[in-house]
Amino acid sequence: MTTTSLDNNNDAPRLSAPTTGQFLQGVAAMVAVVLASNHLVQFAINDWLTWGAFSYPVAYLVSDLINRRFGPAQARRVAWLGFAVAVAGSAAVAPIRIAAASGLAFIASQLLDIGVFHRLRRGRWWRAPLVATVIAAVLDSIVFWGIAFAGTDGPWLTWALGDLGVKLAVGVFMLLPFRVLIGRSLAARGATA
Repeated sequence: MTTTSLDNNNDAPRLSAPTTGQFLQGVAAMVAVVLASNHLVQFAINDWLTWGAFSYPVAYLVSDLINRRFGPAQARRVAWLGFAVAVAGSAAVAPIRIAAASGLAFIASQLLDIGVFHRLRRGRWWRAPLVATVIAAVLDSIVFWGIAFAGTDGPWLTWALGDLGVKLAVGVFMLLPFRVLIGRSLAARGATA
């Protein structure tokens, strides 16, 4: 069986700091995802889903791309700054209960995602993003739905289950853009993907 640099990921020692532009792009992507999701979660599709379920899993893709390319320290920097800006902005687009729940769920799940991804980074290319996303999505769903909507009149428990199901499905789907984007990044650095 032939392995690639993505499979072994022996390039960890060659990690470099992102440029200011790359860092700000990561932060902007995180903020955009969180703000959009906090607005969209207020609109139910049915008793099982809200529109926010479809946008939020992109945050894991952003985190995992930064983690793979620049390492966990840079991914944590992006998560923390994205968290600060997104929580402040969320208060303008969503009720404070949703903004607070989102902030807590976001930072807890992002830090978990980053840690799990880093521990699994040397395995097959798909293992780290898939396992990290699944574990982080479960934590995010429990924290967010338990704070934002528990005790309200809406069918928050079924929304939480539907939301988790979509996060997991989108997490699997996001493996394709992850592979493509990381392959391009490695090729640009002179590695073979």
